[in-house]
Amino acid sequence: MSVDRGADPPARRDLPARAPTDREGTVSRLDDVLLGGSRRWSVHALAEHLGQEVDEVRAYWRTLGLPHPDPDEPLLTDADAAAMERSTALGREHGLAQETVTSLVRALGHTSDRLALWQVEALVEDLSTRLELDDVSARLLLIDLLPQLVPLLEAQLVHSYRRQLAAIAGRYAAEFGEANRPGADPLALPLARGVGFADMVSFTRRTAALGPVDLSVFVQRFEAATRDVVAAEGGRVVKTIGDAVLFAADDPETGARVAVGLAEAFGLDPGTPVDVATGAAHAGRLPKLGAVRGLRGPRAPRHLRPVPDDAEPAPDLTHTPVRVGFVWGRVLSRFGDVFGPSVNLAARLSDAAEPGTVLTDAVTAAALEGHPTLRCESLGTRELSGLGPVEAFRLRRVGA
Repeated sequence: MSVDRGADPPARRDLPARAPTDREGTVSRLDDVLLGGSRRWSVHALAEHLGQEVDEVRAYWRTLGLPHPDPDEPLLTDADAAAMERSTALGREHGLAQETVTSLVRALGHTSDRLALWQVEALVEDLSTRLELDDVSARLLLIDLLPQLVPLLEAQLVHSYRRQLAAIAGRYAAEFGEANRPGADPLALPLARGVGFADMVSFTRRTAALGPVDLSVFVQRFEAATRDVVAAEGGRVVKTIGDAVLFAADDPETGARVAVGLAEAFGLDPGTPVDVATGAAHAGRLPKLGAVRGLRGPRAPRHLRPVPDDAEPAPDLTHTPVRVGFVWGRVLSRFGDVFGPSVNLAARLSDAAEPGTVLTDAVTAAALEGHPTLRCESLGTRELSGLGPVEAFRLRRVGA
């Protein structure tokens, strides 16, 4: 079938303009769905109702990371009042210190803010692409769709949260026997973990010419691909930082398999597709990433294409190698992150690694010694920034 590249793009499916009364009605409906009712409490009134100081109510709101309400304006709901009462109950009924309660509330505010933004932007992108809407129209349509979507998203959130708590509890249960082992160093960091960094090679050069949509697609696919590899091998993503990912694992072998899997999944040979480059460990597990064409892809709205369809494609993730550093050691876990000397060492080793390879240290190499499918080869001493000379080992997969 021939395609007329010079044909005019189809008319955009713009939404009709809304009258102010429509906006007010939409906000009222959203308040019912999202906030559980009308905004009837001011800060002063809610403080009096709860028997708390005004500063305590404002501090709770601030800890959640939400805009500071005018203390005399009715902006808070019965659900807000119930949330504050539950927060107070953590200290009153369960004995938690106020600093701990504040940390728990801050964790909720930080993670839910990022989660809500992530999901909203994903939905906007879906509507814009699938219905060929401009960005503003897609956002307005999403406002109308939220009442239908919120119950499903909320149920998925609760399910995911409970599964994550169960997974953490299971990991802790497996470590209880080690906690009071004879001779344990009371000053040692509490958790024995494998930690690693995978850093995309030449990210700035590869993405400098990308437009906003191409860049968004490229980063999203990199993050999705790294998460797929980490999860498939039994590790956990601690955080992603644009062109890098920090992962953790509960034992040296799992962490090593994650590290090697990441190096293999992104490959080094431009002629090698993903599901061949990754070998048996990942064959069929990762989606075919293909070229990240972004605006030029088949699902991109025509009216958002500023470049011709025959333009040079954006970088291909399968041809974008990563450098990986992996270390087994003890860490401190706080605020959803991990800290400690082994984390710093893994970051420096990733900086020193060649594209498509994994570097580790002598302690980790000793922990993996004798493994049938993982091999560590000494590369001699490397001078690492901020750490000085460190014996580096290349970690790779070998035949069983």
